[in-house]
Amino acid sequence: MNAQLKPNLGMDVTTFENPMGIDGFEFVEFAAPEGQCGLLHTLFQKMGFTAVLKHRSRPITVYRQGGVNFLVNEDPNSFAAQFAQQHGPCAAGFAIRFKKNADEVRAHVMKAGGEDVEMADTKAIDRPVVKGIGGAMLYLVDDYADPAKVYADFAPVPGADQTPKGFGLTFIDHLTHNLYFGNMEKWSDYYEKLFNFREIRYFDIKGAKTGLVSKAMTAPDGIVRIPLNESSDPKSQINEYLDEYKGEGIQHIACFTDNIYETVEAMRAQGIEFLNTPATYFEVIDQRIPNHGEDVARLARNKILIDADSETKQRLLLQIFTQNAIGPIFFEIIQRKGNEGFGEGNFQALFESIERDQMRRGVL
Repeated sequence: MNAQLKPNLGMDVTTFENPMGIDGFEFVEFAAPEGQCGLLHTLFQKMGFTAVLKHRSRPITVYRQGGVNFLVNEDPNSFAAQFAQQHGPCAAGFAIRFKKNADEVRAHVMKAGGEDVEMADTKAIDRPVVKGIGGAMLYLVDDYADPAKVYADFAPVPGADQTPKGFGLTFIDHLTHNLYFGNMEKWSDYYEKLFNFREIRYFDIKGAKTGLVSKAMTAPDGIVRIPLNESSDPKSQINEYLDEYKGEGIQHIACFTDNIYETVEAMRAQGIEFLNTPATYFEVIDQRIPNHGEDVARLARNKILIDADSETKQRLLLQIFTQNAIGPIFFEIIQRKGNEGFGEGNFQALFESIERDQMRRGVL
């Protein structure tokens, strides 16, 4: 990760023993059934990404914006293609960076109970892999300070800036996963045992008709965050995702920006659609978070949510969520101003917003 793109960790981030040397996310890999990958290319361009690399012999494209890398894998003979046949448009894998040698990391993971991935020889980049949540491919990336090594099999797209600023996204903040009810402990234990993750947040959210439980797991570096969601209600938004996606997987990808107003306004201008937030939400911001210093009119115009830490009400977080963009997968745009939570104060509002949409569609 380039120094200028290194996350600025807030005051309440706790780092702890990091035996594997975890150091952020490298990329998320996307795929879609044959003939449907065009939607991925169009989506990422509308989000401000630039196609910077093309695989030298396979139809795989790297889209980049700041320190965020998204891979579009269209290779019909790949793990990603098989994953897309099962799930539809999907996130077939993601990569975590390690300061330690990736082969050593993989040996540790396998010894501690990790699983092999079928068709591992068809992975998008030549780095070790293990099985992740829902059977997705979890890449273990080292040498990330030298992109020429990580993407050795790729060639630059002619004329493309290799470090595009795009609409201001700078790094992947977290990847939230949806799980079948009863699997929360299995996967939280998995990340804790293999990579020394810790639970830093726990939510028990109740809506008008359904509910969910969320456990936020964070790596020792304080950067790699993987919240896990499950629900006992068969009609909940979690289980609606599981039904549509035909399995467990990434629910949303959160990307950080240093100026959420400019980022969201640029995306809206390109046609990216975001979840709606009722006007009443913005009418009580000043009471909920006194002296926040934000432009409430601009927040309301863009439907951006705001939260603050419960102790001081001074460490802020701004966030907004897109409509479902890749099957049931959506994106979050987030700006942290000293707040390293997940928008606990907004979680209920988001849940209720999605639940209202379910009611409109007749799911509830």
